[in-house]
Amino acid sequence: MDTHTKTNHESPKKDGQPLNQLYPIFLKVRVLQTLIIGGGNVALEKLTFLLKSSPDAQVTLVSPMFREETIALAKKHDIPMVLQVYDSSFLEGKHLVIATTDSDVVNKSVYKDCKEQNILVNLADNPPYCDFYMGGIVTKGNVKIAISTNGKSPTMAKRLRQFFEDVIPADINELAENLNEYRKTIKGDFEQKVEAMNEFTKSLVSKIK
Repeated sequence: MDTHTKTNHESPKKDGQPLNQLYPIFLKVRVLQTLIIGGGNVALEKLTFLLKSSPDAQVTLVSPMFREETIALAKKHDIPMVLQVYDSSFLEGKHLVIATTDSDVVNKSVYKDCKEQNILVNLADNPPYCDFYMGGIVTKGNVKIAISTNGKSPTMAKRLRQFFEDVIPADINELAENLNEYRKTIKGDFEQKVEAMNEFTKSLVSKIK
């Protein structure tokens, strides 16, 4: 039994169904420092996922080896690659850490070091050792939808992403821009503005359908 503190993933139930207690947030990773440890297929997948969502993300890669595809992608985005084995000194100044090595010992060492320094960490394909998950994401201009299966099924998150990409209209970004302009014209305090926006957008769901 590992002695390090781990997140309890035994979710409570609501109406007989497990309750996903994750709280979704949207991070400005262009102003945060992210570290990806590893240079194999999983590291490439995580890097690709991150850059697809935020091409200007601040990322550093650390590994004693890197795949050619990873090198090409990193160079395209001017991402530093450190050709060394992991050491806790690489955590300095980092806000998010993703461990993707094929060594369980190394990955759990990363987890332990991050916990000691209060750094959010994700051990790929190891939910009990994750402070956050990288779920499916749908992006249509300024509109972004994140999908979580509470770490249970990345494949389901992928299929749901494909579904929403198909059903959400391409012009939804134009709608978001128009609503933003309308919001600027509303007078009154915060509650009055919220009430006005709620009234104005009542038909939004039916229009999308």
